[in-house]
Amino acid sequence: MAGVAAVAAGLVAPLPALAAPSPAANAPQTPRPSGSPEVLKAPARELPSPYTPNYVGGARPPATGQPPDFAYGAYQRGQYVTAFREATKRIEADSKDGAAMTLLGELYNQGLGTKQDPVKAAEWYRLAAAQGESAAMASLGLMAMDGRGIAKDPKAGRRWLEQAAEKGQPTAAYNLALILIGTGTEADQARAAALFRKAADGEIGPAQHGLGVLYLQGRGVPKDPSKAAEWFRRAADNGDLAGELEFAILLFNGTGLPKDEARAARYFLHAASRGNAIAQNRIARLYAVGRGVPKNLVEAAAWNLAAAAQGLSDAWLDQALTGLNADERARAERLANDRANVK
Repeated sequence: MAGVAAVAAGLVAPLPALAAPSPAANAPQTPRPSGSPEVLKAPARELPSPYTPNYVGGARPPATGQPPDFAYGAYQRGQYVTAFREATKRIEADSKDGAAMTLLGELYNQGLGTKQDPVKAAEWYRLAAAQGESAAMASLGLMAMDGRGIAKDPKAGRRWLEQAAEKGQPTAAYNLALILIGTGTEADQARAAALFRKAADGEIGPAQHGLGVLYLQGRGVPKDPSKAAEWFRRAADNGDLAGELEFAILLFNGTGLPKDEARAARYFLHAASRGNAIAQNRIARLYAVGRGVPKNLVEAAAWNLAAAAQGLSDAWLDQALTGLNADERARAERLANDRANVK
């Protein structure tokens, strides 16, 4: 798989790829059907990243022990014009209201309740950061990395992320970990693992997946498949597709937790239904051989077609499904088309 993207290039390219480890000779392997390749094979494990051109996700006003305010309450309900108005009132009443400044920055950043304006978003984030708002610092870090709303400055972006992570901001910890994991040094990998853990404890799904990868590979932490499985499961519970897929693979193979093919198949099926091509291929293979699910060649063909439509072809499956008659092929095509149209 491709190596780590160049961090010095400003993190515009996809960020740190964690190469899959070479399997140990006695490591549990997925059984393969007679005369076929392995039913399952772990996908390339790449840590996802929000570093994409024109990234607009970011700050969220932090939760507090105070009763919900009108501004943030309106934001949560999707009433963005009201949120903008109420946040503005709060700042007029208190020029040091960092939470309201963060909210205005977010509204400008995403174009919610007002015209999208990254420059104004960065201005409000900067004012909020001056009041100690860690979520604003995290968003400023991403904007500096991307050169969005402010001058592109990876070093400044990292400083903002460092400050936010120091304050316990979980998304900042996650993004900073992605930067560190790309250096390849043992010290940075250990620190990246600690930052992933901080973000994972904040229920950031991609961070939970990333931490699971590190435990599976023994990078920055002692190798521990059981902990890897637990973090992949938590990532899956938080909707992280990569974590869901990894957990299904470990569950099917009995790596780090008791083997359970039927439960693994349910995870594969759920991820396949969400449009993941690898999961579609894996569940197709399971239907083809009747592992974890009842054997069903029409379902196998339908999921194989869905994966192939996304560029993931499988010569073994194509060969295994040659015995379908015209009616069965037509049914499989209808199922694949129906699933492709589900948004």
